[in-house]
Amino acid sequence: MIKTPPRQIILASTSIYRRQLLERLRLPFTVIASHVDEAALPGEGPEPLARRLALAKAQAVAALHPDCLVIGSDQVADLNGEALGKPGTHARAVAQLQRMRGQTVIFQTAVALVCQASGFAQTELAPIKVQFKNLTDDQIEHYLLAEKPYDCAGSAKSEGLGIALLARIDNDDPSALVGLPLIRTCHLLEAAGRPVL
Repeated sequence: MIKTPPRQIILASTSIYRRQLLERLRLPFTVIASHVDEAALPGEGPEPLARRLALAKAQAVAALHPDCLVIGSDQVADLNGEALGKPGTHARAVAQLQRMRGQTVIFQTAVALVCQASGFAQTELAPIKVQFKNLTDDQIEHYLLAEKPYDCAGSAKSEGLGIALLARIDNDDPSALVGLPLIRTCHLLEAAGRPVL
């Protein structure tokens, strides 16, 4: 009997952070940008936004590669129900961190796995509760000039100097704060018939 080769894995993201995380699983994969519009829909909250975008990214790439297992992920900083995305500029990053200082922020990190050929499509959410220190304006400025985290949701790059912004992290999937919840990703790969081990 001829053994069917495992389906190829694609990460539907050009994020270096997500790529580095997925490399930890030691499975071969390729990277393809999804080109999905990340704007929130009217009235869309942080959690449904993260779920929708993770799935949309995976579906967009899966439509072009139907036989592959496509992983999509998205993260939205949730400040009292308000979605804070990637700041893009220094001024916006300052404003985000000023609003978050002393606050508890939930980073809603969603991951989706789609295989069009098998009809597999599932999404999981890994919320991370983060308590920010009561930062001074000088501390915020020092951090931003050193780290330049303008491509990170909520301006908090926890895998770098951003860890100094935080008083506490509470979650059950440690890699989720960086942008790809690996425990949830392993669950999805196993459910799709491509276990990591």
